[in-house]
Amino acid sequence: MLNPDDLPFFDPTKTEKIAVVTGGHSGIGYYTTLHLFMHGFTIYICGRNSHKVHKAMRTIIDEATDRTNTLQLDIRNERRSFFGSIHYIHIDLTDLKSVERATLKLQRSVTHIDVLINNAGIMAVPYQLTKDGFETQLQTNYISHFLFTMRLLPLLKECNGRVISLSSLGHLLEFKYWKLSEKWNIWPDIIFTWFRYAISKTSLIQFTKMLAIKNPDILCISLHPGLVMNTNLFSYWTRLPLIGIFFWVLFQVIGFFFGVSNEQGSLATLKCALSNNMSTENDNGKYYTTGGIESKSSYIANNLDDAASTWIWTVHQLKDRGYKI
Repeated sequence: MLNPDDLPFFDPTKTEKIAVVTGGHSGIGYYTTLHLFMHGFTIYICGRNSHKVHKAMRTIIDEATDRTNTLQLDIRNERRSFFGSIHYIHIDLTDLKSVERATLKLQRSVTHIDVLINNAGIMAVPYQLTKDGFETQLQTNYISHFLFTMRLLPLLKECNGRVISLSSLGHLLEFKYWKLSEKWNIWPDIIFTWFRYAISKTSLIQFTKMLAIKNPDILCISLHPGLVMNTNLFSYWTRLPLIGIFFWVLFQVIGFFFGVSNEQGSLATLKCALSNNMSTENDNGKYYTTGGIESKSSYIANNLDDAASTWIWTVHQLKDRGYKI
């Protein structure tokens, strides 16, 4: 298993490294932020709930201090000198206007972005449309990150930055290409919500591949972090009346035999964000899995014709809503 301490550290007094992480205050994102902070990054956590994000920011700083306190004195002092800083940017991925405001604030706050991590997401929730008229999972997991990334491209190009998008093994449920215009508001929702989830995560991989082709100067990677069961992504299912207990037990069993912790789930992201062994020439558009192991996404996700169709559809949909790409 990858050890984050083996990845490069940066002295923030000499090198300004900037990372932007959506959902960087909880789950996998929390540990992604923690390790980037300990490696010398200035991190902008993008989240919806200001109270939760600021609480996480304080906890991350305390945990980083506690972890370094266990080291030998000389190493402890060196590691503390690498500590970066953490800032908050409000974003609501179910509202494209909020996404646009977040990008404008970042454009005013930083001169470049070294790493953009499209981490936030929701999973298998009931059918619902956002105020922008998109299915909730599709907008949260894919469309808003598409707009967010495209608006921040100039800042990424300033330093040949990296874009890392967290997909899921669940994308494999899209066994044939389904047009994004299909609503999938089909009974029983408890089943078809998983197909909507798969579509959103496949689209994110396709977007990352197309982004790599169109922008060969920045490293674009998608990944499956692992089966992370200790996460609030499953809260909807475990709180269902009567059958909620069944899903709770099911997720516990899956987690026991196949799951990884939130911190282990962050390792693939950290490798793609920090490793000096990755380059645009050799790794652009690739897909990684648990622990940062190179893998292969589904045939649908890899098909460039399908990826181009997804890209074109998204650009047109955003344009229709006043967001020109």
